[in-house]
Formats: sequence, C-alpha cells, structure tokens
Amino acid sequence: MRIGTLSDLHIDRNEWEMEADETTLITLSEMIKAKAIDILLIAGDISNSYLKSHDFLKNLTELTRIPVKFVAGNHDYWAKDHDLSDTHQINHFFNEQEYSLVGKPFDLNDEWAVVGTPGWYDYGYGNQDKYSEAQFEKKKYGFASWNDLHFVNWNQSDKDVSKDMLEQLYKDLETVKHKKIILMTHVATHGDFVVPLPHRIYNYANAFLGAKAYETVYEDFETIKYSIMGHVHFRKIVQDEKRTYISPCLGSSKHWTDKRLKNQLEKSLVTFDL
Repeated sequence: MRIGTLSDLHIDRNEWEMEADETTLITLSEMIKAKAIDILLIAGDISNSYLKSHDFLKNLTELTRIPVKFVAGNHDYWAKDHDLSDTHQINHFFNEQEYSLVGKPFDLNDEWAVVGTPGWYDYGYGNQDKYSEAQFEKKKYGFASWNDLHFVNWNQSDKDVSKDMLEQLYKDLETVKHKKIILMTHVATHGDFVVPLPHRIYNYANAFLGAKAYETVYEDFETIKYSIMGHVHFRKIVQDEKRTYISPCLGSSKHWTDKRLKNQLEKSLVTFDL
C-alpha cells in the first residue's frame, strides 16, 4: 500500500502562479494516479475558507477514486470569505465529514491505522524566557500580528483549545494502540520542526507553530511509526530509531524558488509504502 502525504496547499493564495489552464486539483489528481498512491493524507491548510477546502476534498476524492483523509489547519478555520464566524461550528462541520480523522481513526489494514487531529498551538515552542503567556496571547509582534487573531474565533484560550484537541487525540489513539499508527497533525509536534532559537522573530512566532505538550504521545504510544505535520511551510524528514517524522508542505508561492506548481508539488508530495 502506497501512502501519499501533503500539507499546506493554499489553493487560493497560490492560484496566481498557475498557467491559464492549470489547477491544483487537476495537477495533484494526475500526480496521484501517476505515482499509484492508494491513500492521500492532507495535514491541513487547503484554503482560507472551509467551503473551498471541503469542495476541494470532495472533488479530489471523486477524481482519484482513492480515500483522502484530512485534518484542518488554522487557515481552513478562517472566517474571512464567508459569514460563519464561530470556529467551533466550522470544526464541527469538518469533523462530520467522511474525510475527517477526528473521532474516527482510519484502519488501513489489520496492521496499520491512521489517527489525526488538527491540533492547536500551545505557545510551548516560543521563547518562554523572553515572552510571557500574556504576550503570546496578544498575537502581536511589533507592528505585525498573527492573522488567527483576526480570523479565528474559538471564544476560549489557545491553550484550552490545544488541550481539548489533545484529549480527543488520546482517546482516538487508545482505540488503535494495538496497531502500527500513522499520526497526522496540522501543527508541529516535534522540536525539529520549528525554527531553532534564539531567533529575533521566531523567539515569538514559534509559539504559534506547534504544540509542545503533544510530544507526550510519542512516549505513550510507541506504536506511532510515522508522524505527518504541516503548518511550518518547509519540507523536512527526520528519522530516529522509533519513527519517521515528515513535513510535506507545499506552502505559499512566495517561498518557492521555482514558481511552477507541478515542480513544487513533486517536491512536497512525500510517499512511502507499507
């Protein structure tokens, strides 16, 4: 069985880099078929609208005729291009869909399962000596701000959202702990997938890249053999004696050296065989 992993497609932010007859949907579906992928795992941030992200997932499933599994990213939650402003309602919408992994781990076969959560940042990777929790909560750095401040409305603290999602993840992991597990989160859950500190900007910004508390799942569930993460907009694979960690981010076109979508998808789409 061939697993494909990808994250941070940002189809709306990248569309101006495409040829007139090119779309992420068609380019990716053709690539999936060419690579003989049996299941695709997308670790969030398809677009800045839950409706666009939902339609993309439905259409990709129809075109490829393979299972596509998904956990939402912070951009998928944004209330920017539609009237629904309660992030809990958007989260509930995603979790009801067949492609969602939250509350319903996906059995690949008798030996393997996929478990996932969007996760939410808990400030743990930020520089705790330089900044207080109250400063992280403001989501403002100088004249800049973290855009979730404007477009995400949980009506509870980030740390509480992060904790709630972690508790659900533990419940889901327990149901398949007898199997080998592929874990998928949107936020980073490993220190190698944030920016090394000290760093003038990321002393602060790392707070919003990952959830350090989620590292406990690797200790408590040694059957996690692969961990897929998104959000950070760089591509990286780290292996240790227990598992493989993968960040398969397409990211925003402003970070691309080569502006051709197909080439960037080729570099981002990570596959492995079970």
